[in-house]
Amino acid sequence: MSLSNFIPEVWAARLLHNLEKALVFGQPGVMNRDYEGDIRGRGDTVRIHAIGRVEVADYTRNTDIAAPQTLSDADTTLVIDRARYVNFQIDDVDRAQQMPKVMDAAMRQSAYALADDADVFLGKLHTEIASANFIGSDASPIVPTADTLYEHLVDLAIRLDESNAARSRRFCVMPPWCYGLLLKDARFVKAGTATSDSVLRNGEVGQAAGMTIYVSNNVNNESGEKYKIIAGVPEAWTFAQQISEVEAYRPALRFADAIKALHLYGAKVTRPDGLACLVASKS
Repeated sequence: MSLSNFIPEVWAARLLHNLEKALVFGQPGVMNRDYEGDIRGRGDTVRIHAIGRVEVADYTRNTDIAAPQTLSDADTTLVIDRARYVNFQIDDVDRAQQMPKVMDAAMRQSAYALADDADVFLGKLHTEIASANFIGSDASPIVPTADTLYEHLVDLAIRLDESNAARSRRFCVMPPWCYGLLLKDARFVKAGTATSDSVLRNGEVGQAAGMTIYVSNNVNNESGEKYKIIAGVPEAWTFAQQISEVEAYRPALRFADAIKALHLYGAKVTRPDGLACLVASKS
């Protein structure tokens, strides 16, 4: 690859595009992405404004209404506190012996690696969910079966109902072994059937208990147990990211082309009661 033909803006856009394709937790159908703004460096912040509830009062004919309510507001700060990078090189001899598009393939693999790294981080946000919205615990995890998993998903939906979470756009992210249990339940509607032929998002596999079901290997767990299956609405948490730097260079002591890229991001649960968590183990 000739560095004279290297256009940083083009490579940066390609890397971010591939990153979006690999995300499950961080995609718009699962997490809010409205506050990304203009992220330039680690430690940047995104201000999120919230307005309090509007009160409703009785009206009496020919009677003055009360003074207007002063709406309270509050700011939540999303800190861009994650800075992760890739830095790789391709030797000139290796490049000459391989297909001309070897660097493009390496960039795609870098995008996947950064996406997987971010997805693992996002799956750990279960710690910010309201304690009342947990079903099961690390001390006493639920052990679902093909006959009971759907019922536990219904329980998650009820927790969301009781928290006044919107019924539209609900999601649930589960590990593959839970999806296997759902496939054995006739109540589960698989995406792509006559009943549900919507265009699939990353990891989307169908509908259950009023929620879009996603499958991910990045559901947080402890040694293959105590999986934190998260359900909720995208508005309950937010994610902001940017590929801030992509640089091509020639290492001083190597005959090679090298690329380094910096991925900046941050995430925050803004409505802890808009999410629910099922702590589940295989046995």
